[in-house]
Amino acid sequence: MVLDRYRAAADHLLVPVAMRLRHVNPNAVSWAALLAAVGAGVGFFLGGAAFLSLALLLLLANAYLDALDGKIAKLAGKASARGDFLDHVLDRYADVVMLGGVAFSMYCRLGVGTLALLGVLLTSYMGTQAQAVGQGRRYAGMLGRADRLVLLFAGGLVQLLVSPAGTVAWGVEPLLFEPLEWTIIVFAVLGHATAVQRAVATWRGFSA
Repeated sequence: MVLDRYRAAADHLLVPVAMRLRHVNPNAVSWAALLAAVGAGVGFFLGGAAFLSLALLLLLANAYLDALDGKIAKLAGKASARGDFLDHVLDRYADVVMLGGVAFSMYCRLGVGTLALLGVLLTSYMGTQAQAVGQGRRYAGMLGRADRLVLLFAGGLVQLLVSPAGTVAWGVEPLLFEPLEWTIIVFAVLGHATAVQRAVATWRGFSA
């Protein structure tokens, strides 16, 4: 999880807002994050400069709200196993709708998008499986959720600047892909690599 080292810096943006929202139910913020993700997924799917811009803004909103709900819960003393469960469930739906929006869009081939989705879901599954067998939830790996959101935003921004209409492909035959599709390919490769990484770490944990 490359971006974990920047959590302290992110707190400067989160804590002041979380303090003001201490009386808000953090679960409501989690649902708001999901709604932002759904909007982002629709924006990616519809494509074009306007919808792609909207998708990127809503992706940022999802990332911020997803971090904010946990911060509110901690500062207000409302952290609970039920809230943590809900947050993880909604995060997976958010991943599916945002990546699914790209996978079914004009910017990406469905097969590439499907591989990326499987990698993301298997990464999360391996993390929870470690917890299920008594080793604690495993977050380590090359591509965590924060990394995915940053990469998806970066890929979408390049697509917006270079070819919002989806008419530019980079590479050489037969490897010609839209800029955003290259990002999804990175998801597919690093997502599955992270899932394997977590599975191996859990396997080794039995003999530790």
